[in-house]
Amino acid sequence: MAAKKTDYRSQAEKDRYQEVTDKVISIMEEGRKPWVKPWDSKAAFSMSIPFNAVTGKRYTGVNTLILMSNELTHESGDPRWATYKQAESKGWQVKKGSKAESVVFYRQVAKRSQTEGDEVETIPVMKSFAVFHASQIEGIPEWNPGANWKPWATPEAADVIMAGSGADLRVGKIAAYYPIGDFIEMPPKQTFLTAEGFAATSLHELGHWTGAESRLNRPLKSHREDAESYAKEELRAELASAFICAELGISSDLPNHASYLSSWLETLKKDKREIFRAARDAQKIAEYCLAFHPEYKAELDQTTEATQAVAAEEDAPSLRMAG
Repeated sequence: MAAKKTDYRSQAEKDRYQEVTDKVISIMEEGRKPWVKPWDSKAAFSMSIPFNAVTGKRYTGVNTLILMSNELTHESGDPRWATYKQAESKGWQVKKGSKAESVVFYRQVAKRSQTEGDEVETIPVMKSFAVFHASQIEGIPEWNPGANWKPWATPEAADVIMAGSGADLRVGKIAAYYPIGDFIEMPPKQTFLTAEGFAATSLHELGHWTGAESRLNRPLKSHREDAESYAKEELRAELASAFICAELGISSDLPNHASYLSSWLETLKKDKREIFRAARDAQKIAEYCLAFHPEYKAELDQTTEATQAVAAEEDAPSLRMAG
């Protein structure tokens, strides 16, 4: 008889899955997407990926989604967050009565098996950290969007990424990726109302393109074959496009039909962990695609080298969702 797998997750950890999922569902039930500005469905999210005000590290995975959907980020356009201790270490002060947002990360922990003698299991344990937005912190330097601007962060950067990917791009009447034939079809750029809209749409389709077996290897099913798998893949491509566009500082609001929100809601209500998996996969897609831009790739390599050279702070881990 196979040994029963031990569940080491705490109740708080299990509730955190539900808490994040409920928040996303609540926003979607209002008829909008959490990663887009709530006051104007036509206005795109065009700020930077949320990052830590002290370490300078970008938040990733579901943390990106959590902080992008926070109203304080939307209201100010400032993507900076920090823990109480981090703010204190810089001589800043969190304003009294400020409500924190929670971000999560997974850490691999070794546990001795309760059924296999001395066998050791390595399991992911989820931890939460309370972070505060820059607008809640007194003494923090004024936000200067220009200081965070990258010369390559423009709608045209999407063209560089698309060209660098080597994807088979064809002009057609609709925007779509065809697994059979492995090509992307896009209407002519001049048919789009804005350059940002063309960029976001092409990146969405490139997100689907990454799912091929030779790339990131995700199941790509048509709506007729498997409606649930199709909805999951659409959510991943949508999030990936939003993450990439936030990195590029361009529009990411794709005009999806209400049926998309409906199918996503149905999927998320069935499984409280799906939004975590979707955000994790979207992060992988975004990083995979962004690496096709030579200037982003060079910057990423420099950041990685610098990160590896410095020991992680005890109260501020990388916050990268474990695969």
